[in-house]
Amino acid sequence: MKIIETNRFYLRTFQETDAFHLFSLNSDCEVLKYTGDVPFETVDDALEFIKNYRAYLDFGMGRWAVILKENNAFLGWCGLKYNPKTEQVDLGFRFFQKYWNKGYATEAAQACIEYGFTKLKLQKIVGRAMQENKASIQVLRKVGMTYVSTIDFEEHRGVLYEIYNL
Repeated sequence: MKIIETNRFYLRTFQETDAFHLFSLNSDCEVLKYTGDVPFETVDDALEFIKNYRAYLDFGMGRWAVILKENNAFLGWCGLKYNPKTEQVDLGFRFFQKYWNKGYATEAAQACIEYGFTKLKLQKIVGRAMQENKASIQVLRKVGMTYVSTIDFEEHRGVLYEIYNL
């Protein structure tokens, strides 16, 4: 199901056919370098993740597949994740390396923020990144987020950014 559309791509809920893409994305050590995540061991593990992903039903938002319109290529994912413990909505994104430095993360992140504010009526969205992850920090800045503080992020030094719905 399509959630958001931009000029170059659309964001949709994960489908079982995305399992191979998620497995491949999380198998790239450069992609995972600043996430604190571990790779899926098998494509079946990625499929189980998709089957058990409840964020859409539980919170009306989640991480969404980013699909290029021109050829239906799976670029990665971007989306909003609600954390009940902190009661915050977090912007996150992850793309295959071959799609880095093309503005896709910024375009998708901006679209997710707009969706969060207009459709979900959110008041605030946060973004977190490890301090060394200069590219992700740059995306957070480009979409209008403001630095808040240094934080512990996945047992590393990180930064917290936020943006408010005005």
